[in-house]
Amino acid sequence: MIRAHLTIDPHFTVGPINRRLFGSFVEHLGRCVYDGIYEPGHPSADENGFRRDVIDLVKELGVSTIRYPGGNFVSGYRWEDGIGPRDQRPRRLDLAWHSTETNQIGLDEFATWLESVGSELMYAVNLGTRGVLEALDVLEYANLKPGTYWADQRVANGRPEPHNIRMWCLGNEMDGPWQLGHSTPEAYAQLAATTAAAMRQIDPDLELVVCGSSSAHMETFGEWERIVLEKTYDNVDYISCHAYYEPEGDDFGSFLASGVNMDRFIEAVIATADSVKAVLRSDKTMNISFDEWNVWYQSRYQNVERITDVQTWPVAPRLLEDSYSVLDAVVFGSLLISLIRHADRVTAASLAQLVNVIAPIMTEPGGPAWRQTTFYPFSLTSKLARATALELKLDSPTYDTALYGTVPLVDAVATHDDGGTTIFAVNRSLTEEVTLEIDTRALGPVESAEATSLFDDDIHAANTLDHQDRVVPKSNSSARVGDGIVTVTLPPVSWTVLTLG
Repeated sequence: MIRAHLTIDPHFTVGPINRRLFGSFVEHLGRCVYDGIYEPGHPSADENGFRRDVIDLVKELGVSTIRYPGGNFVSGYRWEDGIGPRDQRPRRLDLAWHSTETNQIGLDEFATWLESVGSELMYAVNLGTRGVLEALDVLEYANLKPGTYWADQRVANGRPEPHNIRMWCLGNEMDGPWQLGHSTPEAYAQLAATTAAAMRQIDPDLELVVCGSSSAHMETFGEWERIVLEKTYDNVDYISCHAYYEPEGDDFGSFLASGVNMDRFIEAVIATADSVKAVLRSDKTMNISFDEWNVWYQSRYQNVERITDVQTWPVAPRLLEDSYSVLDAVVFGSLLISLIRHADRVTAASLAQLVNVIAPIMTEPGGPAWRQTTFYPFSLTSKLARATALELKLDSPTYDTALYGTVPLVDAVATHDDGGTTIFAVNRSLTEEVTLEIDTRALGPVESAEATSLFDDDIHAANTLDHQDRVVPKSNSSARVGDGIVTVTLPPVSWTVLTLG
């Protein structure tokens, strides 16, 4: 039997867990909005056309903050198209996803939907094809009391009270050649700095997110962060990180170690931000908004789904509707572990995306909504992660990977408050169980241990329209409480949550 050893001491903390760590992302892409959250003809639709079954699942998922409306979409978006009478709203070409945008859902409707799910709005402004003035206009529309042009327009559109949006993204992935308005770091830094300073003239307490690199694989990664932060440091609160993972062929060992890459990405951005802090002699510490992360089979999109016919501009096409397996869910759970492990600096994050598009929730037009395998690690972590992330001493066997070198077979993180301790762990072994021994003596008496694991004999098993509950978490009866030691058996390719009381 393979063994790993974990020592927990509540005196050694990483930092408090910000609830914004459990955010998500809704973009006008594929069927995320239309036929996803919004389907007026659906049997469950409410008076605003929003699917109640989706609302219920979003509540169960435990999403805190939702980033909107993009994503690549935002760099070509005219926010004014989505306000006012629906029958007067223009249809536009969405160049990002080669689709037609009907603009039947805009800022006001989305804010209404957020009220029904109990989540906070994180709004992205277009700094790709637009700029400072448009950012100021949408801020005035969203947040100001009546008495000025755009605020009065909001009132006329049926929203007398301001939306009071606190978090604002200054564009999206502006380092990417695929992005409308793709920029150099110097040009983007100047635009973002000007926009941030102008927005703060309206409201100095806004929380602003400046674009970091769209992935750690970008040639400009590191240098982009340095240049952008040197120009914007005083006027922004976060720098963004984006990362997606998929297996390369059948190299599942590297895929299961994706969290190692996320750890290195986060730590590199922290190092760069702290270097800029030192150079500027600033007292402020820059936090990270990891506002796009997920398992995404990008190769399938590029090679199979991508719409290239210049005569075809469909409305809400089926794009990026990845079906997630047990293997994907275990990797997904490990990415959550990485985010919590850096809770002192990663104080906001957005799972991309929420419904249908690389999403934990799937829907069928006129039919059901169901949970993908990735739904469960997110919902259980959001529910059970306690107030403070702890530093851990983890001794684990290792294995070699093609992409990330030698990595631990077991990864884990723990959270703690006066009510108890929760441990989240993954077993990356494709074939072997691991007994995890947890030294809990520093916690005082531990009287109970309850474990739930997500795994299956078929690591490629998934939940589908025809088999919506094929994969669900299972009670793990192996958890045992001893004299200062708790043990639990982690099945091969599994994600486990263990609560101690």
